Amino acid sequence: MTAYQPWSLRALVADLAAGRTTPEAAVARARKRIVATDAELRAWVAQLPSVEPAATGPLGGVPLAVKDIIDLAGLPTRCGSALRTDAPPAASDAAIVEQWRRAGAVPIGKTVTTEFAFFSPGPTANPAAPGHTPGGSSSGSAAAVAAGHVPLALGSQTAGSVTRPASFCGVAALVMSRGRIPVDGVTGLSPSLDSHGLLAATTSDTALAWSALTGDPEVPPRPPRLLVWHGGGEVRPAVEAVAARLGSAGAVVEEFPDPGLVASLTAAHPVVMAYEAARERAAELAVADRLSEQLANLLRTGAAMPREDYEQAQAMIAAGGRRLAELCASYDAVLAPAAPGPAPAGLSATGDPVMSRPWQALGLPVATVPGLRSDGGLPLGIQLVGRVREEAALLGAARWVEGRLRG
Repeated sequence: MTAYQPWSLRALVADLAAGRTTPEAAVARARKRIVATDAELRAWVAQLPSVEPAATGPLGGVPLAVKDIIDLAGLPTRCGSALRTDAPPAASDAAIVEQWRRAGAVPIGKTVTTEFAFFSPGPTANPAAPGHTPGGSSSGSAAAVAAGHVPLALGSQTAGSVTRPASFCGVAALVMSRGRIPVDGVTGLSPSLDSHGLLAATTSDTALAWSALTGDPEVPPRPPRLLVWHGGGEVRPAVEAVAARLGSAGAVVEEFPDPGLVASLTAAHPVVMAYEAARERAAELAVADRLSEQLANLLRTGAAMPREDYEQAQAMIAAGGRRLAELCASYDAVLAPAAPGPAPAGLSATGDPVMSRPWQALGLPVATVPGLRSDGGLPLGIQLVGRVREEAALLGAARWVEGRLRG
């Protein structure tokens, strides 16, 4: 299999600003790399036949990949589903794409998603772990970044759809606070859970991207105050080793004091997801026999769920959010595993989102930090969970953590 190297967003932005390259050359580089390797990776659904690279904005000229549940003018939004085979091209961009364009990014095409951003996998391979899943549902976006096709890609997360692919593919990611940017033009699954995400080569790159998108100044890396939730299972020793290394380097690292809180949030999340998905995707539920088994089961489960179960789960989440805010009042983030382990072998499944469910239930921003490897040499990510609407501060802490992992 081809050797792949991610493309540094920060280096490209510096080259564009200094005139060492041009927006046209950056787009041409992306297209050349896709042509050379995507027959092997299958990360892309479609590319725009032509683009007009922007030369303005902090990202002026940066090629951008767009997950195929997000509208991109000129291309259909097929959502990884046979039900959308004949979808017409989108007439306009989703709100999130419009905002990236204002920052100067240049959308060049659509990347593979699992069916309606749930579990049924697409054809995408993992460039960082040949023979292993790239994760999902933002599988194409994670693979496109890991392969160096683009330095920046859009994803979305309802359970673990950005965090897990980033971990499996050895790249960085940010899940935004829910509601920070409108989801207009995005084919959602669960309004209480759906969030935007972005993927890039390093945490330094995600920090730059976030600053360019929002205007928030970058927060310099500094030793954070962390609560550590180990998550259990095979990933626990890796998280313990990271916590010890960070503590030795100057971070304040303490055990998460209420694991029962995480368990309750983890249990509430799929209840909300199923109930809302059955109603958000009612048209698809009506033709469930044409869906993947995974998605059909989700929608049928949600349709049969009593309203009382949903309301109880929402109340549990609300109470959990208040409790977590109390616990984290004097800490910068929760340090946790990004996935139960490295990418599972094969392409028939996308892995388990269990490590993301509690934080996604609360709509919190999450930074996925690359840099670890499993005993078998596969990428292994960790996540830092921050406070709502404090992405810049979270990314400052994540940059410091990444520096210790790579150091």
